[in-house]
Amino acid sequence: MTIAAGSVHALLLAGQRPGPDALADHFGVALKVLVPLDGEPMLARVAHMLADHPAIGRVAILTADREVILADPGCAWLADHPRIAFAPAAATISRTVSDAMGEPSPDHPVLVTTGDHPLLETAMIDAFLAASAATDADLTVAVVERGRYEALLAEGRRTWLRFRGGAYSGANLFLLRTPAARRAVTFWQKVEADRKKGRKIVAAFGPLLLAAVGLKLLTLHRGLALAGRRLGVRVAAIEMDDPLVCIDVDKVEDHALATHLLQQRA
Repeated sequence: MTIAAGSVHALLLAGQRPGPDALADHFGVALKVLVPLDGEPMLARVAHMLADHPAIGRVAILTADREVILADPGCAWLADHPRIAFAPAAATISRTVSDAMGEPSPDHPVLVTTGDHPLLETAMIDAFLAASAATDADLTVAVVERGRYEALLAEGRRTWLRFRGGAYSGANLFLLRTPAARRAVTFWQKVEADRKKGRKIVAAFGPLLLAAVGLKLLTLHRGLALAGRRLGVRVAAIEMDDPLVCIDVDKVEDHALATHLLQQRA
């Protein structure tokens, strides 16, 4: 199955957790997504990429800070773009996605990504959508294998989940393809506070799956299949060829790395 032009609804997460953000403070801006990268706010870079992609018909920017974002000169254009709208953010990311996603289907899937994902490119989205469409999954998740990442980049700390056959990092790209994907979003609300602690997330599926992963008895794909079965959701991992897709910008060193990579790309 192919994904038709304009059929995808993109959700762009642009909220900020309570309290000060070290990266925003370092650059003297109100929000992390407004941190400039190569002269443009990170959020604007991602929004451009999504709005210009032929498969994406609508982009919803999810934030509680619409006016702050639009007050930034680099983001003012977002207010008038015909394919971009703003929607309110809830207290948590998972609740925000749940409120905004509508009813995804294979004909109208919902792509979720984040405003701190400034290296996102058209080719990455193309690869992810094409691979997702080739599955029968309710939910697909983009990942990067550690060896592929480290073959290109020695720097940049990542959170790696270790499985039989390799370790993987998430790439902040999700495609919700059926109404059943809501069950995964509901589950994420329960474990979101531990999103950086892989073992705690796996433990939420029960001690047997935790032990199997801990002993590296399961591959990533088998582990996701078993976890999804517990939730009644078909989940598939999409292994991305371009390791840069897993780089988000949370810290000053991430920003330096992303700036260097953008300069290399140019």
